[in-house]
Parts: sequence; structure tokens; C-alpha cells
Amino acid sequence: MKIKQLLSISVLLVPVFLFCNVAVAEVNITTDIKSVELMHNGEKVIIQRAQDTDHKVSGGYDKTSRQCPPFCIQPGKITEGVETVTELEVLDYLKQASTDEKVMVIDTRTPDWTARGTIPGSVNIPWTKINKSTEQAWSEDMEEADADVVLTESLGVIKNADTLDFSAAKTLVLYCNGAWCGQSASFIKTLLNKGYPAEKLKWYRGGMQAWESLGLTTVPPKASSK
Repeated sequence: MKIKQLLSISVLLVPVFLFCNVAVAEVNITTDIKSVELMHNGEKVIIQRAQDTDHKVSGGYDKTSRQCPPFCIQPGKITEGVETVTELEVLDYLKQASTDEKVMVIDTRTPDWTARGTIPGSVNIPWTKINKSTEQAWSEDMEEADADVVLTESLGVIKNADTLDFSAAKTLVLYCNGAWCGQSASFIKTLLNKGYPAEKLKWYRGGMQAWESLGLTTVPPKASSK
């Protein structure tokens, strides 16, 4: 009788013992990168993926279909010389931007979207600062004047009389809401039209929808000085 009781107790304890020794799997960014630490709005932020493996995209990024136009799927490449980058390259540029003023990651979305959260370490310069619409390019004096302010006071471009000197222009990584969003693409095309070097422009095509779908950290927006 005692032997049967002991056997029963041991059978009950085995699952408990196994459960206590099962390690909780971490959700890393890559096999070599667990997280990325940087500053945002003067505070330290750790970018990592959501550790809850049941985490799901919610809010404005769970919607798959939007009316086109204007929300049309963007090409994989904007133009020759402008590199399309992924989340891993964005993380590298964010780390560079934290110590190098010549590198900037730009959230080109309008304030109503950035209020929902942005990529830590990025700076918000709405695409409307240099483009009033995708149809209008440089037909209005006010529009071009606004763009020149952004170029010269935020992006490192030097204005000499009627010409722009891009020799000290910053390396920019631009993004918006996702592959269906044309805001960052329009921003980049406008910069190119002004003479910005294509090799200094990087495009995160996946944008916030891809970032959110991977469970990566978001924070309140950081406004630009202009």
C-alpha cells in the first residue's frame, strides 16, 4: 500500500518538476541581437520585440485594405541610387544617429499618425513640410520656401544665393505607415527633385506596419526643431 502511494505521489510530481525547469523562450530580434538601447526625447529606450508570443497587431495597422488612390502599394525601389532598407538596417542607422549628427531617421507622417507611436530615436518631419500633396511639386512659392527651410535648417544643406550645396547633407532614413503609404516616397522624390544625393537617402518601405507586426518597441513622437 505504501509503495502504491509513493508511486502515485512521484507521478504527480514529475509534471511539476518538468514545468519548473522549462525555460521561457526569449523573443530576440535576431539570434545575435536581443535588443538595441538608445536615447529618445532625452530618455533611454530599449528597442526589443514584444515578449508575449500571443501578441497581435492592433489599431490602425491591422487593416489590410485601403482605397487606392491614394493608399496604393509602393514599388520595392523608388529610383536608382536610393536604397530600400529593412528593420535591421534601420536599427543600425538608429544607433549611428544616436552619436552622429550626420545621420537622421525621419518619420515623415503627419501628427495624427505619429501620435499613435513612432520608432524610438527617429525625428518627425511631416511630409507636408515640403509637399502639400502628391500632385503638387514646386508650383507654389510657399511650398518651395517651406522645403528650403527644412533642407537648410534640419538636413544639413547649405544655401548659397540661389543654389543649394549638398556636400554636407545628412544621410537620411525615411519611413511612413507601410508599403501602402506614399508619404515617405513623396518626401524622397521631392528631395531628389531639389538635388539631394540619392546615395544619402534610404527608404524603409515597410514602415510602421512592418515595425508593429514584428512587435518592435514604439514611443511617443520626437518633434524636429523645425
